[in-house]
Amino acid sequence: MPLLEGLQVALTPFNLFACFIGVIIGTLTGVLPGLGPAAAMAMLLPLTVKMGPTAGLIMLAGIYYGAMYGGSTTSILVNVPGEPASVVTCLEGYKMARKGRAGAALAVSAIGSFIAGTLGIVLIQLFAPPLARAALQFGPAEFFALTIVAVILLSNLSGKGGLKAFLMIAVGLLLSTVGLDPLGGINRFTFNYAGAGTGLSFIAIAAGLFGVGEIFWLASRPDENAEVMQVGLRDLYPTREEIKRSLPPMLRGSFLGFLIGLVPGPAATIASFASYSMEKGLSKHKEEFGHGAIEGVAGPEAANNAASAGAMVPLLSLGIPFAPSIAVLLSGMLLMGVTPGPLFLRDHPTAFWGVIGSMYIGNVMLLVLNLPLVGIWASITRIPQKYLMPVVLLFCMVGAYADNNNLFDVWVMLGAGLVGYLMRRFDYDPAPLLIGLVMGPIMERSLRQALIMGRGDPVIFLASPISIALYVVALAIFVFTLVKKFRGKGQTMAATGCR
Repeated sequence: MPLLEGLQVALTPFNLFACFIGVIIGTLTGVLPGLGPAAAMAMLLPLTVKMGPTAGLIMLAGIYYGAMYGGSTTSILVNVPGEPASVVTCLEGYKMARKGRAGAALAVSAIGSFIAGTLGIVLIQLFAPPLARAALQFGPAEFFALTIVAVILLSNLSGKGGLKAFLMIAVGLLLSTVGLDPLGGINRFTFNYAGAGTGLSFIAIAAGLFGVGEIFWLASRPDENAEVMQVGLRDLYPTREEIKRSLPPMLRGSFLGFLIGLVPGPAATIASFASYSMEKGLSKHKEEFGHGAIEGVAGPEAANNAASAGAMVPLLSLGIPFAPSIAVLLSGMLLMGVTPGPLFLRDHPTAFWGVIGSMYIGNVMLLVLNLPLVGIWASITRIPQKYLMPVVLLFCMVGAYADNNNLFDVWVMLGAGLVGYLMRRFDYDPAPLLIGLVMGPIMERSLRQALIMGRGDPVIFLASPISIALYVVALAIFVFTLVKKFRGKGQTMAATGCR
């Protein structure tokens, strides 16, 4: 059995040590906002190359999927996403922490990540070649149709939907156009600010809207937040009811995230948004969403971990990187003399199955490392806000600067924090804005590439059955949302009239 041989390779002392160091660095990378697995992997490339192909790839892979575990920690505890994929976790995880359920949220996040990571590895083994070929059927026109479906589907992310959500998505799409034109190569909407040439940092805006915005909100209400939460020992882990409610979202998020991971772009971020939207629609406890629903932590955390596994499929099967972190991993493989693709398994079976085996072991390591530390992490929520918030602000500033080593991003973060405070005050949800910011570059690039391929003829957007099917799905979702909204208004008016 190749997998058993891979486990034997991964369990050798040196490879086991490489896996352990990789997942530790990955977890720390996820906890610290702004660093990101791609940067951490790039910094350690010289070391991993000297370790040899098997141990080096095991360590790089450990950093990659370990970062997905750590990203949820600061999202839950202090409302600052450590990774872009953990933005959605802020919506429910932080609310749970404010209610004294930080430990339960952290434990469910770790368990969900473990289940999704394990299922993702199984799916890599079973479906890598056919799924990679299916993903390559999507051209620019199909990707544009897919982004339309995503925008319409995710516009109801917070449950408020309607004009406010579409307005926030539009703002996010507009902000995504700031910086270097991907095709023309010229700066646009930068107002001659040198630091704006690289665009507006997603990390800076996310940390500002959620983290700094929360700091401003708490500072404006010192009397309401003076009480320090007390967390008992029995509150550190999820109850039987919470586990029961979490398992189905974990499984759904795992399969959904893996499929989205096959699509080029920020798959883990998109997968977490999509999972949250799906769980809100399927949940029997819709009234809890926005106030600390356990499903809103379990599903997205499973989805972003499964997406990271799905993104490995095109790399291992075709040698094509679909994400920045995967591109760094590809660079490491080439430096080690390993060429990924159809011949990878034939030419380097020890490295291939060793990495697969190490991913199983690494997921167990991460679960063992995270669950016992739940109490330590949860104790952070007991620190008085007047001491905790300055530290959070410092982390936000360091994270925003570290993303591009750009002081301009720090000012963007502070501006986004002020906007986040105003949005919270006037009941606007920041999540749709981030959806627009994530989807904007993909939508623009696919739109312009499709028009170039079609020589300006818009018929190209309806030239394939995949595109037509996606537009039909988008229209159906839009009509269903409108009907549901008007029906809800009609019922409300009827009830008011009866009274």
